Amino acid sequence: MSELIEIRWHARAGQGAVTAAKLVADTALLQGAYIQAMPEYGPERTGAPLKAYTRVSDAPIEVHNTIVNPNIVVVLDDTLLDSVDVTEGIKDDGAVILNTEMNAAEARARLNVPASVKVAVIDASGIAIDTIGRDIPNTPIVGALSKVTGVVPVTMVKERLTETFGKKFSQEMIDANLHSVDRAYEEVQTA
Repeated sequence: MSELIEIRWHARAGQGAVTAAKLVADTALLQGAYIQAMPEYGPERTGAPLKAYTRVSDAPIEVHNTIVNPNIVVVLDDTLLDSVDVTEGIKDDGAVILNTEMNAAEARARLNVPASVKVAVIDASGIAIDTIGRDIPNTPIVGALSKVTGVVPVTMVKERLTETFGKKFSQEMIDANLHSVDRAYEEVQTA
C-alpha cells in the first residue's frame, strides 16, 4: 500500500456497517497500516440511513474529517440508491461494492458511474441469511471488499473476525460468519 485509501460505507442502522468499517481498519492494523474508522449517524434507530468511514495508509493519517472523495464505496442496502447519491465524489479509478440481487451490468447502469469506476455486486444479504440466519450483510460484504480491492487480505479478515467475534459469539456463529466471508469472496461479480 503506497497511498491513503478511503472507504465510505452506506447502510441502514442494524446492518453492521460500523462493525464492518472497524473490522477492515483493525485488519489493516494487523498489517502495520495506519487506520481510522468512524461512524456518522443520523436518527439512531434501526433502518435509518447511516454512513461510516475507514481510512488505511502506510503513513500517518493527518486528516480527521468525513470522506468526500472515496476510493471505495460500499453499499450494504441497495434501497439507498433511491434516496442517497452513494457515488458522490468517488474517485475516477474508484470501486463500488453493492449488496444487491442485480447483476454487475444492471448495477453499473443503475449507478451511472464512469467506465473507469469498478462496480462489484454481491448478494450479501442472501449469503447472510443462508449462513448466519439473519439479514446482517456486514461480514459477507467485507469478504467481497477483500476480493475486489485487496485492501485487506481475506485470511487476515477471517483471523481478525475470529478474534473480535470470539469475545461475543458462540463458535457456531463465528464459523457461520467465516463461511459468509468465504462465500462472498468467491461469489462477488464485477463489471
